[in-house]
Amino acid sequence: MFPKDSLDKALVNPKGWGEECGIFGVYSTQNIDTFSIMQFGMFALQHRGQEACGVTVLKNGELHTAKNNGLVLDVFRTIDDVEKFQGNAAIGHTRYTTAGGASSKNIQPLYAINRYAKPYFSIVHNGNLVGIDDLREKLKAEDLPFLATSDTEVMLRAIQYHADMEVQDAVREVAKHINGAYSVLLLVKGKLAAFRDPNGIRPLCMGKLDDHTVVFSSESCGLDAVGATFVRDLEPGEIVVCTEEGVKSYQFAEAAKRRLCAFEYIYFARPDSVLEDKEVYDLRVKSGRMLYEQAPIEADAVIGVPDSGVPSAIGYSEASGIPFEPILVKNRYMSRSFIVPTQEMRERVVNLKLNPIAHKIRGKRLVILDDSIVRGTTSKLLIKILKDAGAKEIHFRSASPPIVSPCFLGIDMPTKKDLISANKSIEELREYLDVDSLDFLTVPNLIQLLQSENHCFGCFTGKYPVQPDRKLE
Repeated sequence: MFPKDSLDKALVNPKGWGEECGIFGVYSTQNIDTFSIMQFGMFALQHRGQEACGVTVLKNGELHTAKNNGLVLDVFRTIDDVEKFQGNAAIGHTRYTTAGGASSKNIQPLYAINRYAKPYFSIVHNGNLVGIDDLREKLKAEDLPFLATSDTEVMLRAIQYHADMEVQDAVREVAKHINGAYSVLLLVKGKLAAFRDPNGIRPLCMGKLDDHTVVFSSESCGLDAVGATFVRDLEPGEIVVCTEEGVKSYQFAEAAKRRLCAFEYIYFARPDSVLEDKEVYDLRVKSGRMLYEQAPIEADAVIGVPDSGVPSAIGYSEASGIPFEPILVKNRYMSRSFIVPTQEMRERVVNLKLNPIAHKIRGKRLVILDDSIVRGTTSKLLIKILKDAGAKEIHFRSASPPIVSPCFLGIDMPTKKDLISANKSIEELREYLDVDSLDFLTVPNLIQLLQSENHCFGCFTGKYPVQPDRKLE
């Protein structure tokens, strides 16, 4: 019924895309336990990328980097000389593949070396640059060494080209030649610099650990993990530079309207994070209430797809009075699919990921909420599981609008031909999924939910704050 590769993707990566990358950094005027702080902070951002990770620590004026494929704790276990990673500043990155592919050379942090073959600055980046082929070629013509294939290295080499400038001036100059989404942390000349693109598409916030120590994180949950107090989000087009003299802010580019990715609230961010003064969990609960108001239905139970569909299911239950039932059990230890020879057993593997409590489902009318529908493969698998468990009716609700356009600004989405809502009407999709009813949160209601049009809604509308450098196919 389902091809093997679809099953594999559904089990390893149920949305069929990579999470966004996560970046984390700390700067102190004193020597601190950078090894533990980075480990805790990056672990809190593990949901943003599980493919690889890395860390660079500034110790006595020298940079030391460790990076590898794998999860945060696995990579930190490979560091034998812990003392070498105890310094006064550090930056780290949790990665999934966006631009540049899966080569290990693209694992961040990326760093440049000086004439003595010693690293002298290091960079981590969340987002995606567009239209940089010409810049790459110009930098190559200046004999700057390109070792990887990622857009992050283009930024690295462009900053390296202006290494004689103060870091804020170098970033200001580079920003004239790059476009796209970028939240960046940079260790250079004993300083830590943090900056966001002029649209603020990817999140980045700042916190305070004590009077001597500043922390930066893609999400506020990273600050919580190390006991830091949230200070504020970085502004679009702002660079914050930390030195022994203190923390200074500069505007390196004219800020556009805030265009934080709306999908951060729907799916990527941890529910305990706060993004631009908005509680992620509360917004997801409200999306469920809105879905009930859009299309009320009579049912016996509301189910949320673990984990990101649960808050919206709670909201739907509150608005409708239909009881919320946590009757889909997720196996949290399943990270890779099994190799099995027969189609029958490959289908059975699905139940190892999500298994229903059958006696709570049999003969019941169910409303099931998920954060989104991408390829439709996972949703169809899930509906089959519920039907096999004896569900009488299934009403599917998506807490995001239909995804009709692939993202090119830092989300590894399928192509347009693989986005099921780009190729089927809601009624055609309802028939494909074999459900009794289907509804999506509307774009106007999403805007109302976020209380602002100043977000990127490109994957729902095809209109982005930055233009792609190629046709989105």
